[in-house]
Amino acid sequence: MNILIAPDSFKGSLSAQEFCDISEKSILKVYPNANIKKIPMADGGEGTVESLVFNTGGKILYQDVTGPLGNKVTAAFGILGDGSTAVVEMANASGLPLVPKEKRNPMYTTTYGTGELIKTALDQGCTRLIMGIGGSATNDGGAGMLQALGFKLLNAKGESIPFGAKGLLELESIEMSEKDPRLDEVEIRVACDVDNPLYGPKGASYVYGPQKGATEEMLPLLDQGLQRFHDCIQRFLGKEVAHIPGAGAAGGLGAGLLAFLNGDLESGFTIIQKEIGLERILETHKFDLVITGEGQMNDQTLYGKLPVGIAGVAKKYNLPVIAFVGSIGKGAEQVYEAGIDSIISIADGPMSLEYSMANGSVLLEKAVERFMRTIYALNKAWLKFFEQVLDELSKDN
Repeated sequence: MNILIAPDSFKGSLSAQEFCDISEKSILKVYPNANIKKIPMADGGEGTVESLVFNTGGKILYQDVTGPLGNKVTAAFGILGDGSTAVVEMANASGLPLVPKEKRNPMYTTTYGTGELIKTALDQGCTRLIMGIGGSATNDGGAGMLQALGFKLLNAKGESIPFGAKGLLELESIEMSEKDPRLDEVEIRVACDVDNPLYGPKGASYVYGPQKGATEEMLPLLDQGLQRFHDCIQRFLGKEVAHIPGAGAAGGLGAGLLAFLNGDLESGFTIIQKEIGLERILETHKFDLVITGEGQMNDQTLYGKLPVGIAGVAKKYNLPVIAFVGSIGKGAEQVYEAGIDSIISIADGPMSLEYSMANGSVLLEKAVERFMRTIYALNKAWLKFFEQVLDELSKDN
């Protein structure tokens, strides 16, 4: 049996690489001679660096940068096997997990460290950049990132604006004469799976601000800051990016990347599967089964989530796709129409979310083994059936 394992991570429980290794172990218990291809995946969020580095034979590097609160943090980024492509997850430098709950306040959090990571990638000689922009703690439109890259964002006195969305409320002018000149030679692809505009009721502030610590009173100010930021973009760059789908991603970082760095916003899965060469792998290997998975499958899985992306590619080659998940949420059955043939929850009885996440490795191992034993039993049953048919045919002759 030839099996492809290509999952997303179970956020907070299992990495995609751990999912692959655990599933392989369970498969080999039942089918010791199985040929298994492991491709740990991601969709532009958590695990993007690890996925692309692992699948291209690249390397992971570490850099001390400015965290969202202005303190120093150590952030990981990757260089792919080609040696010229860097992959950056902005959350590693400017992400919500870096900010304690009691200190979350997007009026002050900054993307400066994300800019420092980009600069470090340029220092490594990279001319292509892949950015995952999920999980941000910020609402500054990428202003901090731009400051780290040499752009001057100034107030009415000609002084640099302070970090965070608060600084955008003071923004009067933008100077680009001292920006890093290497940015003009870099191709930037941005993994973005949301379509929010920069500002307004469906924009970055109102939709995502509360989860970053914004109070009801802050939301109009945050939105006003992004509008002011865009007014400056129009005046100094002559660009209109506010209503491009994804401009509001990561607290408006999408708009900053579009306007200042000529970034291309694309589906995270599309970027990653192309870099990995997923279709080429399916063309050159004769798989019998594809196993994928994510933490929870629900009605949102249809919108840019990795398992549906995997299924879409696998169906071009008429392959069955099984998804192992931590839990099955509302509307999950919709994924059957998208090419996933079966959803299997790893939970083997009533349990709390905390227990399930803490014991994800054991639960996954048991679930995959149960599934493979079912396949084994069905294969035996079919074999017995065909033997009986052949026996009857031989008697008739």
